[in-house]
Order: sequence, then C-alpha cells, then structure tokens
Amino acid sequence: MTTRIFAAALIAISLASTSAQARLTPVEQRIIAAVDADQARQLSLLERLVNQNSGSHNIDGVTRVGAMMDAEFKALGFQTRWIDMRAAGRAGHLIATHKGNGRGKRLLLIGHLDTVFEPDSPFQQWKRTGNDGTGPGAGDDKGGIVTILSALRAMKSAGTLASADIEVVLTGDEEDTGSPLDLARRDLVDAGKRADVALDFEGLSVDDGKDMGVIARRGSMSWTVKATAIPSHSSGIFSKASGYGAIYELVRILDDFRRQLTDDKLTYNVGLIGGGQTAALDQGEIRLEATGKTNIIPAVAVARGDLRALTPQQVDRTRAKMAAIVANHLPGTNASIEFGVDAYPPMAPTAGNRALLARLNAVNADLGLAAQAELDPLKRGAGDISFVAADVDGLVGLGPASIGDHAPGETVDIASIWRQAKRAAILMSRLAAEPR
Repeated sequence: MTTRIFAAALIAISLASTSAQARLTPVEQRIIAAVDADQARQLSLLERLVNQNSGSHNIDGVTRVGAMMDAEFKALGFQTRWIDMRAAGRAGHLIATHKGNGRGKRLLLIGHLDTVFEPDSPFQQWKRTGNDGTGPGAGDDKGGIVTILSALRAMKSAGTLASADIEVVLTGDEEDTGSPLDLARRDLVDAGKRADVALDFEGLSVDDGKDMGVIARRGSMSWTVKATAIPSHSSGIFSKASGYGAIYELVRILDDFRRQLTDDKLTYNVGLIGGGQTAALDQGEIRLEATGKTNIIPAVAVARGDLRALTPQQVDRTRAKMAAIVANHLPGTNASIEFGVDAYPPMAPTAGNRALLARLNAVNADLGLAAQAELDPLKRGAGDISFVAADVDGLVGLGPASIGDHAPGETVDIASIWRQAKRAAILMSRLAAEPR
C-alpha cells in the first residue's frame, strides 16, 4: 500500500478558496456544501458498517452489510436486488439501479461488501483517533462504499441525481472470490456491458504524498508446474540411464522463467514448492506434502505461483513462453504446466481510460486540487473493475486513502472520504449530463 496525505487542513482551505469556487457552477458548489453537511451521518454509517463483521466467508455478516446498504440506496430512490451467491460458496452481491432521463452516459459504480477479516480475527471494532478511523474494512472497502453514498446523496441534494442513469454493483466476495468465477462475476460483467463508464471505489492511491489516478490494473492468474522422473539410486544422478530427477527439472524450469520472461510490468511469483519421492497438493492447493530420501533420485516435484500481466496480449505471449520453457526437458525427466481457470483479467491502460482521467483532472482543477498523474500499474493489484475493462472505459481508486489494508490496524484517512466524494459527485454529474 502507499502512504497517505495528512494535509487535510490545507485541502479544506484550498476547497474553500474563492478562486476554486469560482470555477464551479452554482450546482457544483451545492454538491460541495452537501458533502460537508453530511459528514457526521456518513461517518456514523461507516462505524456501523465496520463493526459488522463481513469476512468473505461470513455469509450472514456479508448479507447484513448488504441489507444496511440496501436501505441507504432505497432511500435515494434506487431499485435494489440481492443476487444470492451461495452456489458459489459466498453470500451474494447487492445491485442498485437508478433510472434517469436515459440521455446521459450510463455510469457503473463498483465496490465490495466483504473484508479479509473473518469472525475469528481479533481485529473487529471501529476506533476513531482525530482524522484517523481504524477498523476492519475501514478503507477497503467500507470507506469506499460510504464514499459512493456520500457522493450520491450530495448529487441528490444538488439536483443532479434525478437525471442520472447509475448502476451500483457491490460484490460480496472481492477479497476471496467465489467459485466458479464465471458465476461469481456474471452479474458484474453484465453490468459492464450496459455501462458507458465504470468507476471503482476501492482506495485512493497515494504515492510520495500525491493523489494518483489509476487507469490500469494487472490481471492475475495461477499456474502449477509438475515435473516427473523415474526414481532410482542417487549414485546414478546425471547419468544417461538415470537422468536428472524431478527436482532438478523443476529448478531448471523456474530459473528459465526468471531469465527469459522479461516483459515490462510482468511478474511471476513462486508461492509454493516441494518435491521428493512423493509430492501432493491438498484439495485447496494451498498445502503440499512431500516425502523423500537423500539417496533416491526424486520422482516428482511441484510448484505453484501467480502470473500478473498488463494486457491480454501479454498474458497470451507469456503463457506461450512458459509452456515452451516447460517442454524443454532435462534428460530423463518430463514436466507439464497448467494455468488456473479462476483468473482476474487485466485492465489495460487504454486511451478511453486516459480520457476519463483527464475529465477527473478537470474536476481537480476546478476544485483547486492538484492533477492526479497515472499510477504505475506495478503499484496496484488486481480488482473487480478488471472484469468489465474489456467492455467499458474506467477509473480505479475513487475510494478514500488508507494505510495498513488487509492487516490489523487498517486505518482510513477520514478527510479523504469527503475529498473523494466531492471529486466523484462532480465527475458523475458532468458525465451523466453528456450524451451517450
């Protein structure tokens, strides 16, 4: 994660400056005032959301958070529906739809109800200390969904929500996706096909003290390499009759990955490895049990890892190179590679995404805020917006800034919620007024 901006006072002064306000329309000035007037209500909601555990596997807890958000969206005039996902091993998704005048750009807002903190985690409660709010999901992503609500409530107060066509998808399993993935992400993909713009309200990226714009996220997929050989006495290792054994074959493959796969923004991690006379993965493929002796050439070796790439073309190119490396066996060995089917696609840095960032930076200029430069995709992981990236232009990071995400002590910068809500509300109001 990145570091936060703690200059909330300076930002407030900038937003209040006469020169910045002069660049906003009267309606947009009402949006700013509405966000500020609603802060106490939204912060109270965030506290209630954080105090309700919604670990990805806590079906009841995720459902409860969904119900809390359902009431909020209905109060804004949205039609809501709960998509049950118990068939995928998870609670479900909340979809909220607002029908406007049908003439402006159709907006898709993305967030998630779940956190990484299951009911057995000792980290369970909200605590506020000045401008900091600490608690499970305070930033990722309960702070994000409160930012959505803050922006939408400000739009309603200022009168820009009435004509806006908006669909909100809050998934219940972003942190640990249900399976099969095509079922777990079916409804999000469908929403992306209906939209003209996608805005993802996961956390704001802050790099070297600067708010950044995110127009690209690398995709993520798993891979498994299995090497095999004929076991025999270790005294014959490297001989024509005995060959090199499975472990040397696996090491050869992994080292060739390291030396030959050198594309920009590409990474490939080895997260689990083992080998010997026997080696077997458990059903979840997160544990490996191996047996062996020093005087036996190993019969099997297994490694699992992930692959992260920026474009579909880079994914295809890298998979082909990996398969070719695996096929170049050492004497007396064999090997195969399998790629996981539950993969996150990449969100490539398209011209359309860059145009959206330019629109956001026009809002920043009118608010008196600094422009947001593009974040290096190496500094951001995969996420839900990637599932719609092939169909619609998008931006990531409309949620608040936070530190320590996914660990006890996760802390949201409260002032950044209001900053982000103002940015989002004005951006959405402008986009919703543009012809499709």
